[in-house]
Amino acid sequence: MTKHTFLQQLEHELKGIPAVERADVLHDYEEHFMFAIEAGKSEEEIANALGSPSQIAKELLANYHVQRATVSSSAGSIIRATWAVIGLSFFNLVIVLGPAVGVAGVIVAGWATALALGLSPLLVIVNAVVHPSTFLLFDLFFSLAICGLGIFLGMGMLYVTKLAKNASISYLKYNVSLVKGGLKHD
Repeated sequence: MTKHTFLQQLEHELKGIPAVERADVLHDYEEHFMFAIEAGKSEEEIANALGSPSQIAKELLANYHVQRATVSSSAGSIIRATWAVIGLSFFNLVIVLGPAVGVAGVIVAGWATALALGLSPLLVIVNAVVHPSTFLLFDLFFSLAICGLGIFLGMGMLYVTKLAKNASISYLKYNVSLVKGGLKHD
């Protein structure tokens, strides 16, 4: 594979990152080719030593999305990082996706429970309007106590969600470094 073909494929595979960062990566690989050619290697030897542009792009995209997820607190950035890491290998489909779905399920269930408990007084009030003869003050006070539990659960879920986000990002970084061939300390 020639330098031109290698860089063209790499650029095509890196379409998921901003143009400025893509240009920096391509410039780095152009310099790598330039220095290796000056050292007497052929373009084919250099391309073979670097590996597949597709695999290089997957690793770079995974790193990019994991870094973005570290900075951003949105669920979308974590999902993009998870998919980028899964894209590194089929093995990651089982190792990353399974725990990600499990953790997401627990978090969604926790928030749904907190919301349901928090809205319980509203249901008592609606029931009192629809069926006034069945209204008991005990129901209202009991639903207020349950609402308090819902608020506490919501506060706990806020902490759990932040903890899960940070743990997910750390796990994705660990997984990327494992796929790259060893652990790297940041």
